[in-house]
Amino acid sequence: MSTSSSNGLLPPVSISRLHHDVEVGRSSTKEDDHEVSSPPGPFDIEHTKNAPRETLKRWRQAALVLNASRRFRYTLDLRKEEDKEQRRRMIRAHAQVIRAAVLFRLAGERQIGVGPNVTSPTAIGDYGIGLEQLASMTRDHDFSALQLYGGVKGLSNLLKTNIERGISGDETDILKRRNAFGSNTYPQKKGRSLLRFLWEAWQDLTLIILIVAAAASLALGIKTEGIEEGWYDGGSIAFAVLLVIFVTAVSDYRQSLQFQNLNEEKRNIQLEVMRGGRMIKISIHDIVVGDIVPLNIGDQVPADGILVSGHSLAIDESSMTGESTIVHKDQKTPFLMSGCKVADGVGTMLVTGVGINTEWGLLMASISEDTGEETPLQVRLNGVATFIGIVGLAVALSVLVILLVRYFTGNTKDAEGHVQFIKGSTSISRVVDDIIKIVTIAVTIVVVAVPEGLPLAVTLTLAYSMRKMMADKALVRRLSACETMGSATTICSDKTGTLTLNQMTVVEAYAGRKKLDPPNDSSQLHEVVTSLLHDGIAQNTQGNVFVPKGGEDVEISGSPTEKAVLLWAVKLGMKFDVSRSESTVLHVVPFNSQKQRGGVAIKRNNSEVYIHWKGAAEVVLASCTRYVDLNGQFQPIDEEKDFFKQAIDDMATRSLRCLAIACRQHDLDSVPADEESLDKWVLPEDDLILLAIVGIKDPCRPGVKDALKVCVEAGVKVRMVTGDNIQTAKAIALECGILDPSDNASPPNVIEGCTFRSYSEKEREHVAKRITVMGRSSPNDKLLLVQALRKGGDVVAVTGDGTNDAPALHEADIGLAMGIQGTEVAKESADIIILDDNFASVVKVVRWGRSVYANIQKFIQFQLTVNVAALVINVVASLSSGDVPLNAVQLLWVNLIMDTLGALALATEPPTDHLMHRLPVGRREPLITNIMWRNLIVQAFYQVCVLLVLNFSGKSILKLNDDTPQRATMVKNSVIFNAFVLCQIFNEFNARKPDQINVFSGVTGNPLFMAIVGTTLVLQIIIIEFLGKFTTTVKLDWKQWLVCVGIGFISWPLAMVGKLIPVPETPLAKYFVRSFRRWRRA
Repeated sequence: MSTSSSNGLLPPVSISRLHHDVEVGRSSTKEDDHEVSSPPGPFDIEHTKNAPRETLKRWRQAALVLNASRRFRYTLDLRKEEDKEQRRRMIRAHAQVIRAAVLFRLAGERQIGVGPNVTSPTAIGDYGIGLEQLASMTRDHDFSALQLYGGVKGLSNLLKTNIERGISGDETDILKRRNAFGSNTYPQKKGRSLLRFLWEAWQDLTLIILIVAAAASLALGIKTEGIEEGWYDGGSIAFAVLLVIFVTAVSDYRQSLQFQNLNEEKRNIQLEVMRGGRMIKISIHDIVVGDIVPLNIGDQVPADGILVSGHSLAIDESSMTGESTIVHKDQKTPFLMSGCKVADGVGTMLVTGVGINTEWGLLMASISEDTGEETPLQVRLNGVATFIGIVGLAVALSVLVILLVRYFTGNTKDAEGHVQFIKGSTSISRVVDDIIKIVTIAVTIVVVAVPEGLPLAVTLTLAYSMRKMMADKALVRRLSACETMGSATTICSDKTGTLTLNQMTVVEAYAGRKKLDPPNDSSQLHEVVTSLLHDGIAQNTQGNVFVPKGGEDVEISGSPTEKAVLLWAVKLGMKFDVSRSESTVLHVVPFNSQKQRGGVAIKRNNSEVYIHWKGAAEVVLASCTRYVDLNGQFQPIDEEKDFFKQAIDDMATRSLRCLAIACRQHDLDSVPADEESLDKWVLPEDDLILLAIVGIKDPCRPGVKDALKVCVEAGVKVRMVTGDNIQTAKAIALECGILDPSDNASPPNVIEGCTFRSYSEKEREHVAKRITVMGRSSPNDKLLLVQALRKGGDVVAVTGDGTNDAPALHEADIGLAMGIQGTEVAKESADIIILDDNFASVVKVVRWGRSVYANIQKFIQFQLTVNVAALVINVVASLSSGDVPLNAVQLLWVNLIMDTLGALALATEPPTDHLMHRLPVGRREPLITNIMWRNLIVQAFYQVCVLLVLNFSGKSILKLNDDTPQRATMVKNSVIFNAFVLCQIFNEFNARKPDQINVFSGVTGNPLFMAIVGTTLVLQIIIIEFLGKFTTTVKLDWKQWLVCVGIGFISWPLAMVGKLIPVPETPLAKYFVRSFRRWRRA
């Protein structure tokens, strides 16, 4: 197996100049590949996207957790997910039963000859029908009621809606409709309050034990020393625990608010409606009853409604009924349900029910609470936390046993040198008090040792990244995609709108055998051609042309391609409304990305029937047998086909999109007579007459070239996958920088979709790696490419905008849907939505993905350094002297710095350019790299050595021999505690740049980091100087402060020197794994 296929990294062909990613690991070696792979552990989950339920259960059961409600807050709540699905099934079943009952009743009434029992519409307020009647008709799909109300036309009159122009749309009209029929929103379950977060932070088992110990210590202290002095020990522990709980809860609460805001963004779908005769874009929440809404493939039905008109309209109602069958809609079955998706065809609907008055609204109101989602990094960190926790528990238990044994054997002395326990003379209350202190220290070591905040640091950095990514025009729908993007080795990008501006204009046109110059000069066209073009363009479109009354510029809506062609036709003299009124649409075939064309059958007012086609130039040209010459005569095309093909190639090589417009006449008698047959009519695609070929310019986006350069430097291969002509694709690829002029522009580097799909599965896997540009590709070709690349070991990101792109978006490691041109189906299948459809935004997502991983590693390094140092110091001290220099309150403060404040400071570091000069992150690379181990060992070793020297020889070093033993011990322990905390503050800077000498670069760009470090320092000064009775410390003089600052400061030059120590490429963990495997095989 190759290197790339073993760990998802690119083979070092074009990127050998890149240095290895020293933070996140390196690419594996052949030796690694030949190692016998061990069965995956419960925390080895490469993909949490679509992961089996059993796999998710397994890692939860394996995790060592002290506070389950907090640890698993942002993971998928399996029980709630099951409840949600059950509730969904119940609501679906309820709706189906009601419908079945209505149908049964209607059938019975027809059988016995009784007319349907439907009451006439009752006028309420300004409208001829009330909310209850409207909701009942839509909910029950009551066709007889619709007929009684006069069908769609009669119902629109009752709702004061013009079917052609929509509602007026002024503020007064909208307000009246909202008051009468409700708004298109539903009640949301309130997010957790701060009190709930406080309660959950309180659930930590160790904190509960500490509170109990604090209460007992408080009671005994007051009993033995009186209330004035006796409350300090117990009270200080209780206060420290409450502070930890409060800071933790506030941090978690802020995260939850960020997630709530992001969820609101996800629900805020933008769509077009017809108001006042023009198409306008509004939020789904602003839809009102009476609105006229166009429906296209991939759209979500935004509210309940009635079909006004449609062609081949097919709806996927699985979200409501649970059945995957596609339901065809026509005038006999016109009812549309909110939340369903348009699977095929086109149509227009009249909105009859919104918000809570729809089944979808009821459903969403009952299950709107987010049940979370885990990410691969979160699962791995739970594994790390579990391992560290087990070690910490073992250490804490050892300290507990050692201290208890030393205490009861008379080897423990107090600050003045007196033996603490003398059998027969020490009082029971004194013994209990001493035992509580010992237990408290052991439990506090567990608090410090078990990194509960480690997995939650992922959520923190993801919440921060997601909020910042919104500013970078990327909306994250699936948390795991945020970090998986850091591992992306290839991006399969669309061309139109992603690499180009999607601002299309017709710049060249051929009609007859002549190139029009300028392309919009109608005087060069015969009136026969002009008439047919006007008909074909006006009717064979999903766009619209609105002409304002004040003589302002026309407003054109629709897709960018539609808008370009409509604008060209308007300049040729087309009157959109007039052209539409002169013919009737018989049947529509919406543009299909497989056939790469769309058609319409129309009947002119003189009863002539024409079928118009518009689509990819070479595809339509292949179906043409004639063309219209400059005299308006139909001529055979055989001899001129080469001319037209050459014209297409010339335009394509200049990066123009080529579109052909053709038509044919059809016999009226051959047109299906009834509506059902007409709906199934397959429009003839042969024997076409070529009317025109147009070249559409869609310029490259500014900045795309630079973004692609960044990808190359980052080791990410960009592949263009487009439905356009291969020549156009090649020209744009050269213009953008995807192809270099020196590159081989022949297969398989530049390939057509039909060629790729003709290969066998093995051949596709081999060829896929070499593909740079794929032209004339269908959505299925894109899916095949994604599958082949993933089998070859690549981590694949895919962009898509159409409904047919959904399988590829779902299959890819990261699906990126376009926010402007993307359909709702594509967006729902995607992990991230690129709000501005810009490739540069995709590259920013890669930066953020790498930043998430790097920030977590910074936090791990920082936290493990604190862990190791605190544990070793306390264990060695307890073994040797029976006492610990860091007491419970001090350890709780250290835990707060390490866990919550450390995560806030390091997990919110913004991404740097340095991240994009590395290879992608290997998915199986260890979280703790050799670089991190080196930094950790250097810092922890330094801290342990210095602080243990102070612990054992501090009195003489600090010249405290003249003080009383108790005072000397207090000062020594205060210096140890102060120096230890300052070491962590200085080491926080080192953790920012694990692999760079200059740890201060960009530090001013993160004000939160500076604020947290500054706040921690100020609080430490307050603790030492003013809160000594709480923390069992004393005030330090300036010399002692200088010693503490000096000890902390040395960690900076030490880190610089440490980074000069070379480390082996093979991760340390692999040495242990190999040794273990060899031992097992032996």
